[in-house]
Amino acid sequence: MFKIPTLKERAFLVYGLGLSGRSVVNFFKKEGVSNFKVWDDKEKKLFQNYRAKNLNKTIKEADYIVLSPGISLIKNKNLKKYEKKIITDLDLFYLKNRKFKSIVVTGTNGKSTTCKLLYHLLKKNKFKCLLGGNIGNPLLNLKNVHQGYVIIEASSFQLSHSKFIHPDFAFFLNFTNDHLDWHGNKNNYFNAKFKIFNLQQNNQYALINRSLKNTFKKRKYLSKSIFPEIKKYKKIKFKIKNDYLNSNINDENMNFVFAFSKLIKISEKNFVRTMKTFKGLPHRFEIFMKKEGLTFINDSKATSFKAAETAISSLKNIFWILGGLPKKGDKINLSKYSNIIKCYLIGKNINFFKKQIKSKTLFSNSKNLKNAIIQVLKDYKSNKFGNGCVLLSPAAASFDQFDNFEMRGKEFKKLSKIYARKFL
Repeated sequence: MFKIPTLKERAFLVYGLGLSGRSVVNFFKKEGVSNFKVWDDKEKKLFQNYRAKNLNKTIKEADYIVLSPGISLIKNKNLKKYEKKIITDLDLFYLKNRKFKSIVVTGTNGKSTTCKLLYHLLKKNKFKCLLGGNIGNPLLNLKNVHQGYVIIEASSFQLSHSKFIHPDFAFFLNFTNDHLDWHGNKNNYFNAKFKIFNLQQNNQYALINRSLKNTFKKRKYLSKSIFPEIKKYKKIKFKIKNDYLNSNINDENMNFVFAFSKLIKISEKNFVRTMKTFKGLPHRFEIFMKKEGLTFINDSKATSFKAAETAISSLKNIFWILGGLPKKGDKINLSKYSNIIKCYLIGKNINFFKKQIKSKTLFSNSKNLKNAIIQVLKDYKSNKFGNGCVLLSPAAASFDQFDNFEMRGKEFKKLSKIYARKFL
């Protein structure tokens, strides 16, 4: 491992100028690291003074390539040859900072909410803490990183190439097929997630989903293993008077946070008190309106069926809006659900979803959110159902119709409010 003083003696290529890439450039400038070049296939006007004139030559000459999380080596064969050189902004953060405790959270679903729960827990119990990473605030933008906690949301994209991270607490929330087009196969995806444990020492902790216990027995790592038991959390769940946490959708996330609270000696009483005031993140099972017996839920972040299934399993009388760009290898299995009144298919891949649900439930080819919402409200009014819920939980990425899941969720909320006033 090289130490921070030697960074000034190394040659770098910052490949990709998204949020994390730009934070790396600003970090280098601040730290006096001058021997670096940048490259982005699209952003050609950013940091022009540092832009590589000959990309292939720069790649060969660089000691390290700081890669943007979104870039897959499967699609970039040129970079694949130099995989050993590739590091991430997470690595630079660990190399720069020494006196802090880190909590790294990964998993297929629930990372952002778990990070926010941890942040809320620590803040309310007077621990110093910061929050960054894949949750939207690049780590290298964080200021005053001293001896408190830094909570890091780590995607499999970041972890895949990270070489120097060593968390004090590493969370592996869950694992299902996702991002296979990026990683190539399920095994590569799992190995990327496992990297959070590789450099941990025996005085550090690995908190792992119990369903993965047998898999982890076959792996070598030094940290102390903890497999949180959901029944322990459920014994105290009824004490937490919080509408957002009352459903079972956050039980898995809360199970990990409760186990962590014990490790840092936060009492059960203080844990319950703290969680009563937690507010959920937008676009993640966000209950934003109730009107005339209908509850409107924005779960736009659910970009796979496994993520959507968590919402479906906790509700009754569902008018389910789904569709978009399906994930590679994803399948929809509704055989155990009788709580779906009707599905409303949106996006440019309607046939994919239609094939998987047509024999299981009623459906409508709505094509877009506006049509879906109008049809839901008409169906609800004409059939005089009891209380029900309008659920946007797309089980697919948003990029066929929206720039991101946030825009999809905002549009759903806006249209729901407009047409609920008109039809209800």
